[in-house]
Amino acid sequence: MNNRVHQGHFARKRFGQNFLNDSYIIDSIVAAIHPQRGEAMVEIGPGLGALTEPVGERLDALTVIELDRDLAARLQTHPFLGPKLTIFQQDAMTFDFAQLAAERGQPLRVFGNLPYNISTPLMFHLFSYTSAIKDMHFMLQKEVVNRLVAGPDSKAYGRLSVMAQYYCQVIPVLEVPPESFTPAPKVDSAVVRLVPHAVQPHPVENVRVLSRITTEAFGKRRKTLRNSLGHLFSAEVMENLGVDGSLRAENVTVAQYCQLANWLSAHPESQES
Repeated sequence: MNNRVHQGHFARKRFGQNFLNDSYIIDSIVAAIHPQRGEAMVEIGPGLGALTEPVGERLDALTVIELDRDLAARLQTHPFLGPKLTIFQQDAMTFDFAQLAAERGQPLRVFGNLPYNISTPLMFHLFSYTSAIKDMHFMLQKEVVNRLVAGPDSKAYGRLSVMAQYYCQVIPVLEVPPESFTPAPKVDSAVVRLVPHAVQPHPVENVRVLSRITTEAFGKRRKTLRNSLGHLFSAEVMENLGVDGSLRAENVTVAQYCQLANWLSAHPESQES
């Protein structure tokens, strides 16, 4: 039998489809999500419904976003889920989560087994809607989860770590081996919980500036900050902000990046240089 076929559906490589079929893992993920009636639950990429069914059983209504037309149609006609579902057959990267939260009258609880090929850009898209989101539970490549939770002074710490931790509290939930999927991916997976901060621990004046600084610093991660960010901050400014210019990007804390971003927002003339 073709191992890319599961429940009669051929897994499409271009959508990064790997279908979860391990009941113990599914139960563990649903327990971690802990869906409650009346909550505005949204699933990204429901696929063949491995999580949709057990989560949907506990709810009166569930919203799903599915890009694959065949899978969206299949869910529409699902014997017991169909009537509970609101299905958006579109790309989650273009979805307006704020509008949905406004329609539901409450912040959204988002979950999904995210296609590996879009997980990072999709998370950046979701971060821009954190005021409309209560929490997120995602199955991702384990390596991506390691990057999300990494702290300074580690290899995995990078731009994704800083931006995710700026917006959210990041909590690893469980690890998932390749054999829990059909077809089995070549990588380990893990589930992570992201809870947007109710109060920003390090408020930033302009997140685009923080995004720019982290992009430039980690884009040259072998260089010292003096070299990678010297065109934006003089050695004196870094010293005044308590940031050691001889450090590399991976040695700087989220709080320090936020400090640098706020200084740059307050001194726009430095961005011209």
